[in-house]
Amino acid sequence: MAALAVRLIDLWRRKQTLIKRALAQPKVPPRIESTDVQGLVFRGYGELKACRYVLLQLTGEARAHAWLSSLAEQVTQGENRSPATAVHVAFTYAGLARLGLPEATLAGFSQPFIEGMATPHRSRLFGDEGKSDPKSWAWGGPGTEPIHAVLVLYATSDAALSEVYSHQRDSWSNSGWTEVTSVVCSSTIDREHFGFSDGISQPAIEGYHESKSALHVIKAGEFVLGYQNEYDLLTSRPLVASSASGAEHLPLDVEAESARDFGRNGTYLVVRQLRQDVVAFRSTLDHLTQHPDGSSNPEARALLAAKWVGRWPSGASLVKTPWKDEAALSRENEFGYHKEDPSGLLCPVGAHVRRANPRDSLDPNPGTEDSMGVNRRHRLIRRGRVYGKELAPGAVDQEERGLMFVAINANIARQFEFIQHSWLSDPRFSGLRGESDPICGTLESNCFTQQHSPVRRRYTGLPRFVTVAGGAYFFLPGIRALKYLASLGSA
Repeated sequence: MAALAVRLIDLWRRKQTLIKRALAQPKVPPRIESTDVQGLVFRGYGELKACRYVLLQLTGEARAHAWLSSLAEQVTQGENRSPATAVHVAFTYAGLARLGLPEATLAGFSQPFIEGMATPHRSRLFGDEGKSDPKSWAWGGPGTEPIHAVLVLYATSDAALSEVYSHQRDSWSNSGWTEVTSVVCSSTIDREHFGFSDGISQPAIEGYHESKSALHVIKAGEFVLGYQNEYDLLTSRPLVASSASGAEHLPLDVEAESARDFGRNGTYLVVRQLRQDVVAFRSTLDHLTQHPDGSSNPEARALLAAKWVGRWPSGASLVKTPWKDEAALSRENEFGYHKEDPSGLLCPVGAHVRRANPRDSLDPNPGTEDSMGVNRRHRLIRRGRVYGKELAPGAVDQEERGLMFVAINANIARQFEFIQHSWLSDPRFSGLRGESDPICGTLESNCFTQQHSPVRRRYTGLPRFVTVAGGAYFFLPGIRALKYLASLGSA
């Protein structure tokens, strides 16, 4: 007995030593299966200037799955880093149901995705009222044709994009799919219509993107299903019974050997077509910054616009260069707010970029890892493109122009919906009162506070510069999940 006790104690000690060694080893992030992930997750295709969003409806199931089978071979994979063209496809909940995804699998999607973007309570949550009411949307609203899928096409030029579009149109139109509408984005405008560079502060996905700083590295599970998120958990995802027909196309679920993971390597797309009122934006800025004699003050106008955004047109942060644009600092993204600008004297507390990505300024314990941890759980990858003609300086017209806002996130409620409601739209954000985001806020008569010493400056009566013209939640499946969807046509 004594010998056995000694042996058990020895084994216990060895086990504890192994545990300590394992804990002491640096954590290696899991390698993402990039060949099974649609490449849109990893890159925005900045070199592919031309882009088109095609909203599709499934009107006849006869050959719908055959088109998906062909499309699955054409979709751009994550490992293809320099494609000449790119093709991506995502589906609404209604679209997946029409394609025959099992009810038990459909029930595994997140509630926001199941319910959709245009529900009454989400309209209140987002401020989608007045001109942004889903009832007046061009697509995705309750009074429009159902949307079942979105096809996103990229190419190096408008001519090349036209060829890609024509090829895909011939394929889907003979397979039971109908184009509801398309949004063709501009291939010549390199900034959004208010005049600012966009998409500068993007997260780096752990296990795929290389980053010199931990400030922007976010765990893969925040953007791709099937990997650990910032809570060190797997985000809930839709599963398929291993015994189901076609399930062999899918990977095994890591938590249940009896199921296959339809969600793995997929993610959710938030798509919102945002109209930008450039005329109102420019005239409001001019009115608020005029000289006492009523003449325009270009320098003051440019500064106030930068204060609203939180960056200069080049993308340079006000934290780094508060009084003039410095193009050399346009990609300088290594900064926080708590230590460098705690009171908002450089970049106002209510500026657009400070609301959308508060960095280290959040409770608890601003300026610490606790604060950054909160921020990392509410990040988005943005893949937006501008549409419509550029408005020349001083010109006035009635043409529509704006941004196709596209966000990638694994948890719609915790990421997109939280940011939209609690940071961008909340009139009480960070101790402010009665003001939402100055760029995309939802108040019809907004306010903006510019922290200043010795006395702050407060601007009132700001109109709403951005309204919603359409929108929907989509699921962007992995390549294997696409093949499984295609197989449902022969089930």
